[in-house]
Amino acid sequence: MILSKDLILDLIKRTKTNIIEVENFTQLTNASLNIRLSENSWTILECIEHLNRYGDFYLPELRKQIDNSRSKPSDRFKGGKLGEFFIKSINPDIKTKQMRTFKSMNPIGNHLNIRVLDKFLTHQKQLMNILNDAKMVNLDKTKTKITISRFIKLRLGDTLRFLVLHNQRHIN
Repeated sequence: MILSKDLILDLIKRTKTNIIEVENFTQLTNASLNIRLSENSWTILECIEHLNRYGDFYLPELRKQIDNSRSKPSDRFKGGKLGEFFIKSINPDIKTKQMRTFKSMNPIGNHLNIRVLDKFLTHQKQLMNILNDAKMVNLDKTKTKITISRFIKLRLGDTLRFLVLHNQRHIN
């Protein structure tokens, strides 16, 4: 269990760091952004495009659920078991094995340019607004759909943690 305000503050801090890191990428050349370290590795732009695809799904879903929530904020957040499982699998603070991504989320082989970075930065501004608005609802009682199944829902706090930590993992 964690204080809801501490969770949101941590996610805001991580998101600000993610923004700074990606802003630094905008100084690189297109060739540098498209370097592949191995045959199956992703380039910088492919990593960010992967995050954009998740943002395209999660940002509208988060906005919708926060706007429609009638729950009152709670002082404490207790993550769910499924949320904890997903977060442990992608947490950049813990060494985890590489995972396969869904085909729809795999950007390898796409022609990408610096606009991918611009889109990500726009997404992060939206995410900052969402994180601030999430302070006004219950992070446990408000639920969101997830990309792997429209029938499974996660607690809002778990979805926010997943999205921000997933971003951080790929930016690292």
